[in-house]
Amino acid sequence: MMNLTIAVVAKECLPGRVKTRLTPPLTPGGAALLAQLSLSMTLESVRSFPARRRLLVMDGKPRDCDAAGFTVQEQVPGSLDTRLAAIFDSVRGPLLLVGMDTPQLSTEHLEPLFLDWATDSPRHGAWFGPAYDGGFWALAMLRPRGELIRGVEMSTGSTGAKQLGRLHAAGQRTGVLPRLRDMDSFGDAMDIAADLPGTEFAAAVQASAVEFAVGRPS
Repeated sequence: MMNLTIAVVAKECLPGRVKTRLTPPLTPGGAALLAQLSLSMTLESVRSFPARRRLLVMDGKPRDCDAAGFTVQEQVPGSLDTRLAAIFDSVRGPLLLVGMDTPQLSTEHLEPLFLDWATDSPRHGAWFGPAYDGGFWALAMLRPRGELIRGVEMSTGSTGAKQLGRLHAAGQRTGVLPRLRDMDSFGDAMDIAADLPGTEFAAAVQASAVEFAVGRPS
């Protein structure tokens, strides 16, 4: 078990409050279902990762089955950069932060970080997981510093580049993880489901596509 804290940032999966960009074509209830499946799959993956401590940092209340194995912590008020920075300020020791929108997340995606930080002399003080939408799905620091996140404009096509630039400007030697797709649109959900055959998530996406006759974007 590594001296590592893994934090999952999540939102309670209530219709009309989560994944609103999936509607249309989905109903609010359908969007909440995919969000819940994505969150539950992400948490199940994180339970299998080598870590000393696991945090579930929630906006809202998690289901009991989702909270299992995690210390549940409320998100602080404020903008997303403020909320993420607060997590990095609250943790001592190596911290890896991931979101709830990548149900395809696996040990393989994080293997470079785990191998590096398992050594006595890690090569990288930070790791960064870029997302296809221009943001990021993972951010890790050996010595967490919220000031390196606070003030970065979130949810834009340049968020990832700005966050990576902030790390470099602070002298952080940063490793880059594989690029992953966040579930921001139903097209994203369909692409992610294609990589997760046989899962409940893939079945729910397929059922929604059939119900609403949604074609895969070209």
